[in-house]
Amino acid sequence: MRSIELLGQVKDRESFLAFAKALLEERELAEKMEREEPEKHRLSGALGWENGSISSFLGAALACVEDGSHFEEASWRGFAEFLYCGKIYE
Repeated sequence: MRSIELLGQVKDRESFLAFAKALLEERELAEKMEREEPEKHRLSGALGWENGSISSFLGAALACVEDGSHFEEASWRGFAEFLYCGKIYE
């Protein structure tokens, strides 16, 4: 299932993990497509990925949160821990 379809279904830890796994799988597939046809994806990333580096990904996520119009109430601490684990976990 695509990540956009799972996004609306996130309600607990299990559904969040399913969403995060789908997002990872989509990014890995997009990277493969971009390597195979770099000229095709020069201006816009494959599968709708506009932010292919971690810095541009985090920058876009920050801008979206600062905008405030895209978020329902969330466990901000849990979300922060999730992102931080991406930095430190081996």
